[in-house]
Amino acid sequence: MEMEEADSLRRVAMAFDLAARAHEGQRRGAGRREPFISHVADVARRVAQSPALDEETLLAALLHDVVEKTDHDMAEVERLFGSEVASVVAELTDDRSLPSREQKHRQIEEAPRFSDRAKRIKLADKASKLASIAAKPPGWWGRPKARREVEQARKVAAGLRGLDPVLEQAFDEEARRADEALS
Repeated sequence: MEMEEADSLRRVAMAFDLAARAHEGQRRGAGRREPFISHVADVARRVAQSPALDEETLLAALLHDVVEKTDHDMAEVERLFGSEVASVVAELTDDRSLPSREQKHRQIEEAPRFSDRAKRIKLADKASKLASIAAKPPGWWGRPKARREVEQARKVAAGLRGLDPVLEQAFDEEARRADEALS
């Protein structure tokens, strides 16, 4: 193995380790037993299917929720993984000081202006969410809330299209599965 390849693998392992430690004890969705890190790993796995995969995109996929959902900050991400990765993570980080409805509206509005890397990760993130809804929506949601979440994911994905047919097709498949599960 060449040194550059080994360095890349080390950085991926470091990003996964940081995400695993940062999200330790977190569960995906209210009332679920699934560790949150499984979502992070699923998003990274989905992004890895893209023919345009590069190291920075994979690193940002692993770290996409670290700043938004933990006490880690963007300065730490930049110090450990560089400005390119931090920039993508920043694009994907919702402003938690805003009400949920405003965050969702901003996701729809901002998605078309995302960088290519952020678009790929957001498509994988939304596909992962839909897969989770199809498998078992959180019990407290009920079908109407779950359907609204599917529609929200579709609206965000609409602004991400035209870049990565592989990830778009995977998103569409998960949306179809979620629709079937909720019908």
